[in-house]
Amino acid sequence: MKIEMGESLFYSWLRHVKECQIVQTNWKPSPSWEVHNEEALQTLKDVTDVFFRDKYDFAIYKTNSLSQLLQQAELDTLGICESRDGSTVYAIDVAFHEAGLNYGSKQETVMKLAMKLIRAAMCLIAFFDVRDGELIFASPKINNAVIEDLNPCIDDVNRLFEMNGYNFKARVIANEDFKEHVLKPIILASNGVADTSELFMRGYQLVSMFGFDDDKPTKQRTAGVSQRVEATDSLAEFKIGKIAQTFLRKALEDGKADDNEIALMQTRDYSKDTFGLDFPLLVPADGDVDSVRYYATPLFIRGVQFRLCSQWFEVSANNDRPQLLAWLNSK
Repeated sequence: MKIEMGESLFYSWLRHVKECQIVQTNWKPSPSWEVHNEEALQTLKDVTDVFFRDKYDFAIYKTNSLSQLLQQAELDTLGICESRDGSTVYAIDVAFHEAGLNYGSKQETVMKLAMKLIRAAMCLIAFFDVRDGELIFASPKINNAVIEDLNPCIDDVNRLFEMNGYNFKARVIANEDFKEHVLKPIILASNGVADTSELFMRGYQLVSMFGFDDDKPTKQRTAGVSQRVEATDSLAEFKIGKIAQTFLRKALEDGKADDNEIALMQTRDYSKDTFGLDFPLLVPADGDVDSVRYYATPLFIRGVQFRLCSQWFEVSANNDRPQLLAWLNSK
């Protein structure tokens, strides 16, 4: 089966950055599958069709029926992440046009992207019976003239989802944000990955063996798109637990905290004030360790083994992420 480089890239991104346990490239529905929520899907199709005709003069579905839209659908990469907070489904389309994304005229390009994102949501509703998920269209190069017209359409797509009772989030990742939120996180997460099926990851590891500079500045930054993510740093796409297990662990093992701070990290008060944790950040590995509250793999700080707290949260009522990033940035 042919796998495009973009699909391989997002296969690795979903596995190692978004921590999806299930990832499939070239996903297509089977004609034998049951279609859930058919009436609601027809309503969503009708509402979005009328909206884009009236506001933009777009015929986003042309003459296709709901059944045709679903059966003709294909997602370049599909991922499912199961965590203690529930499950998250990611539906991704990726395109690489060296001269800039082009599906015909500027209007036709914007119209096709809007349709792709809405149809991805329809697939999740129809075949997974879910009402939320992350819908991504990604391209390393989209001309700013297209982006300027695309941004309000994406905002409208998200508003239409919300108005119809869905919690889908449609995003476009392009240009400099493609580098910051896709390429850099994968590179950061590449250490220790030795799966030969991950073509992009293995290709990067081969290039890095010879010291090529992969961090040269790109020519342009996408107007508007960067506003659709929470931060402009390369850690924005990582979950907080991944940041703690990977980057905090490395900082501590590399000696970024002195002996006095290491001692303070073994106290509840300092850990609460600095990281927002309800437990000491570090406990001696040879002590009485609550395995539910601490990661199993020990870390070594100046020859001493410790266990790192695993109780990280990033929900509205308890968000440890800003404090963890602030500490990392300070070091």
